[in-house]
Amino acid sequence: MLRAPFRSTRRPPRAAEAAPRSAPKRPCDVLVDAHCHLGDAAFDPDRDAVLTRAREAGVGHVVVIGATLPESERAAALARARPGLSATAGVHPHEARHWSAAAAARLRDLLALPEVVALGETGLDYHYDHSPRDTQRHAFEAQLALASELRKPVVVHAREADDDVAAMLRGAATPVVLHSFSSGPSVFEAGLAIAAYFSFSGMITFKNWTMTDRLTACPPDRLLVETDGPYLAPVPHRGKRNEPAYVRAVAEAVARARGESLDTIGQRTTDNARRLFGARLATTL
Repeated sequence: MLRAPFRSTRRPPRAAEAAPRSAPKRPCDVLVDAHCHLGDAAFDPDRDAVLTRAREAGVGHVVVIGATLPESERAAALARARPGLSATAGVHPHEARHWSAAAAARLRDLLALPEVVALGETGLDYHYDHSPRDTQRHAFEAQLALASELRKPVVVHAREADDDVAAMLRGAATPVVLHSFSSGPSVFEAGLAIAAYFSFSGMITFKNWTMTDRLTACPPDRLLVETDGPYLAPVPHRGKRNEPAYVRAVAEAVARARGESLDTIGQRTTDNARRLFGARLATTL
């Protein structure tokens, strides 16, 4: 039922009695950390305090990453327990040797949960080679196919495997996130060709970062920011455990590199994350 507008019968306060003005809103108050391993044991002693600091830093939502099946289950449990968190589920290339029909079935079940918004972290890592390369490719291909079937975005890890990642991305039929992007031109071009999202981490603040041209060339509607916590803490926090609050430093570095305001980068990357991962990202910490 419509109600008539409220009209107070009280006289307005004199100037001296006027209510104090609220503090101006700090720019960039709804950042999304698009990739954080919040279920990692490094956060066990103080996870609630970590999320409090994130909220105080202007972070509204954290995407909690699953890189193994047990980690994916923890990510889903965390996301289920409180607003402002979403989860992913996947098998990292380091763990590809454990890929099996049973693993695929369990992953399918996890991806059916409403709090699980994407498949990943999957991909290829030829730096450490913790799993044989052909095994990595098989697991990555299978997860790309599963994500496509279920119409879920897929979060991709790519390290020193540019040619193979680029080739496999060309057949991707679902939205792709290139997480902690630091790959060469072949992966960048392959990502552009499929309208992938490029997620930048604290690596962009390191002295040895050499890919600012790709950061500035990234289409504005495909830009994300992340921590990859507890890893890759940005300057000035380098050497510490990384945590979601520090995504603000990443967003500030992106803003400087692109010659844009923090508020613009914050709103844009949040809009992009919500468009990519869905309505659940409208919930806040």
